[in-house]
Amino acid sequence: MLAKVISGATIGLESIPVTVEVDIASSGLPSFTIVGLPDKAVEESKERVRAAIRNSGAEFPARKITVNLAPADIPKEGPSYDLPMALGILIASGQISGDISNSIFLGELSLDGSLKSTKGVLPLSVLAKEKKYKNVFLPYVNSQEGAVIRDINIFPVMNLISLFRHFAKSEEIKQADHIPFGSLKSFADAEFDMADIKGQEQAKRAMMIAASGGHNVYMKGVPGAGKTMMARALPGILPDLTETEAIEVTKIYSITGNIPQGQGIITSRPFRAPHHTTSRVGLIGGGSHPMPGEISLAHRGVLFLDEFPEFPRHVLEALRQPIEDGIVSISRASGSIIYPAKFLLLAAANPCPCGYYASDIKKCTCMPGQIAKYQKRVSGPIMDRIDLHLDIAAVKIDKLTSDIKSENSSSIKEKVQKARNIQTRRFAETSLVCNNDMNSKDAKVFCPLNSESGDLLKKAIVSLGLSARNYFRTIKLSRTIADLEGEKEITVHHVAEALQYRPRSNF
Repeated sequence: MLAKVISGATIGLESIPVTVEVDIASSGLPSFTIVGLPDKAVEESKERVRAAIRNSGAEFPARKITVNLAPADIPKEGPSYDLPMALGILIASGQISGDISNSIFLGELSLDGSLKSTKGVLPLSVLAKEKKYKNVFLPYVNSQEGAVIRDINIFPVMNLISLFRHFAKSEEIKQADHIPFGSLKSFADAEFDMADIKGQEQAKRAMMIAASGGHNVYMKGVPGAGKTMMARALPGILPDLTETEAIEVTKIYSITGNIPQGQGIITSRPFRAPHHTTSRVGLIGGGSHPMPGEISLAHRGVLFLDEFPEFPRHVLEALRQPIEDGIVSISRASGSIIYPAKFLLLAAANPCPCGYYASDIKKCTCMPGQIAKYQKRVSGPIMDRIDLHLDIAAVKIDKLTSDIKSENSSSIKEKVQKARNIQTRRFAETSLVCNNDMNSKDAKVFCPLNSESGDLLKKAIVSLGLSARNYFRTIKLSRTIADLEGEKEITVHHVAEALQYRPRSNF
């Protein structure tokens, strides 16, 4: 007898339907064969499925069983096909009956028949909605992840026995309630509050601008000036994720298995801080089976690269395309996979190996050649893609010991959120999210300059030697500064402030 069960395969961030065809032959020696480009994890499903069916009180047919995962030309990875294979065997052997044509199944089976947490639930739930499937049967521990998608029925399955009883109509599985995105609370996991940082008012202002428009930041300063502390406080002032952004981020975390246990969807912007020994694949993504790297895990959030010049040069150079295009394309002989990578780059560095070059608090001990070599570790094209360049000086003792309280993160976040809401309304008819997403064509449409601000920018091109990229990045930065002030028009002082954040040198 032949049975067909619908599951899905995830390629990149998108899922495609996979039909699990199970045939139990009436003759031939007992065997269990899986075809359709299965990987090792799928091949091992044979033992998990056999044990799960027997330990659930059902009968595993002692016949020739053939499982085909169609389409056969797409590689099948992971243990998520355990449940549809087990269900197909039970249907083909006549132990279960019921209409499953409008349902999708996935889940990894334990040997006792219970279902374990499975990667890729959210992309498959989105697939079910797009392809008009009504029901999704998935592991109970992943039910919240699927329940955030509207207009589909999520059935959390504890074990194979409960699925057996559901189709036997003896004890139906209770459908999970839809979880509206608006009911989920966002908790920004910030290590520090902006009020904890003494002094550094200009740097805090720059952080507020960066958070408002999604602009890249480069901080250079002596050790102990507060660069890392500032970076760790940034998550506390980032604007809330929209529902569309949250689903984009959760898809990435779903396929990598990084969604926290018991959490259905990522509700706060990611903050990733890889060590400078991270490999190129770890940062950009890749592998024999291409997976997202740190830049994709930081999508719609922050990628903090501390000790920026200490990263290998070839690793930093790989950031060029993702910073510019907001995507990373990983090519293999079997094809290319594109992952989103629209992140706010926050880089921090010392001015020299000892950290005290041009400092007035301690004498630099580095030789001129060492300083020059250190400063050349970060290339011009990378620096050219950064909007805000900050020189972080050591905090003066009077400010460090002062009891004067600075503006806290909650207050700054309110201003940031207002500016981001303005951008949301501005880009409502486009796919853009924030000002930094604009390309040069978009900047001409959404960021018109009056004659005075245009003249100032023209003079700056000559005096500061701005590239064409710098020109448009300055315009976008000016637009964000105007948004923070609630101004519809970009004026001279908006452009003037944006120009203050251009670097005074190549490093």
